[in-house]
Amino acid sequence: MAELYNTAAPKKAANLSVNSDLLQKTRALNINLSATLERALQEELAKREADQWVEENRAAIKSYNEFVEQHGCFGDKFREF
Repeated sequence: MAELYNTAAPKKAANLSVNSDLLQKTRALNINLSATLERALQEELAKREADQWVEENRAAIKSYNEFVEQHGCFGDKFREF
C-alpha cells in the first residue's frame, strides 16, 4: 500500500484556533498537540482517500458484484465449507 504522505517531510509551523477550555485541559495533561493533530489528520486523510477510491471505482465494484451474483466466485466449486 502506498504511503498517505511523506513522513520524512520537514515540519512546518501553522496557526490554529482551538477552543480555549480544550487547550487548557490538554496542556494540563501534557498532551502533545502536534503529534495528536498529525494523528487526527492522518486518520481523516486515510478515510477521505478511501471514500474517494470507492467513489471512483463504484461502477467497477457494482459490475463485479453483479457478475458474482450471476456466475458465482471463481473458487466456489473448490470450497469444502
